[in-house]
Amino acid sequence: MASTDMLEDDTLTEDSSNITFDRDRHVMYFKRCMNYLPEPYTSNDTNRMTLAFFGLGGIDLLNKIETIYSPVQREQWIDWIYAQQILPDKDNPELNRQICGFRGSPFSGLPYNPQGCHESRFPFDAAHIAMTYTALCTLLILGDDFSRIDRDAIVNGLTYLQKDDGSFTQTYNGMESDMRFLYCACAISYMLKDFSGIDIGKCIEYIRRSQGYDYGIAQKPGLESHGGSTYCAISALSLLNKIDEGLISKDRTIFWLLSRQVSGFQGRANKPEDTCYSFWIGASLKILGVFDLIDKEANRLFLSTTECHHGGFSKWPDLVPDIMHAYMGIAGLSLMDEPGMSTLDCALNISGKARQNLENSVFWQGD
Repeated sequence: MASTDMLEDDTLTEDSSNITFDRDRHVMYFKRCMNYLPEPYTSNDTNRMTLAFFGLGGIDLLNKIETIYSPVQREQWIDWIYAQQILPDKDNPELNRQICGFRGSPFSGLPYNPQGCHESRFPFDAAHIAMTYTALCTLLILGDDFSRIDRDAIVNGLTYLQKDDGSFTQTYNGMESDMRFLYCACAISYMLKDFSGIDIGKCIEYIRRSQGYDYGIAQKPGLESHGGSTYCAISALSLLNKIDEGLISKDRTIFWLLSRQVSGFQGRANKPEDTCYSFWIGASLKILGVFDLIDKEANRLFLSTTECHHGGFSKWPDLVPDIMHAYMGIAGLSLMDEPGMSTLDCALNISGKARQNLENSVFWQGD
């Protein structure tokens, strides 16, 4: 586990310029993950879409997506993603459009169809808001133009996911609702350029009520401030162009975020540094325009302690890397302008090139 006194550790007082970042070994790590994942990942089968986003997104941030995957291979990935799109089911009018979006994998065994699925097996095969978000991001990473997206169905489906308190559930009639899914709803609406499926006023009020006495932001009102939920709230407000309206005190939120740096970043007060918060906290500060206030060298040195010799990053030093922390480590380095990496669109969590693909997509053409 990482020490909370890393800045006093002799191993982290060296000049970060002496650290060599081997981009190719990280590319190969992500490529291995896209071909085969270890047995512990089987519990995440329904989240396969998000695992694909981490793998392909990592390769994209390393500027190797077109080198590693041919146009034919990228098109195969695009077809697989569209095969997970749940479309309106004319035989079930009661559920028509309510469960539309993307699922995480073909776990329910419906026939493969790269045009999407019209057949419903609700409640076992409803779309998931986080999978819809990562599906849209991954399509952009692969260069798709959204021409097969049923925008009206997805946007309409969001109206059934928002709760009275402004938060969103993960799926139709879902049991969870918090800041993660509110962010996904805002990101989906932004990418599809249609916010008619969400109540923006309720979103802003939920974010305001979730801010703590320390001005960090929690998953729900009354819970502990957390780096991940603070990122989700700040990014959602950025996509809504409502940061000044949504943050009770921008300056005090910035202070809370900056206070999370030890050497790397922690997600909550009195917790150890963790690779993923180099992105969650770093991207939040970048959106708020104060990223240059962090100690970049200390953060870079911490990330070097979680970097695996065979590629990838782990949560803490001396652990086995995993695909999520591997992606977040790369994203954290991208924020610090690591040579050879793509820029990062912090609010959407996609590369600059994927952002350009969004602006060239069918819903954004002419704007």
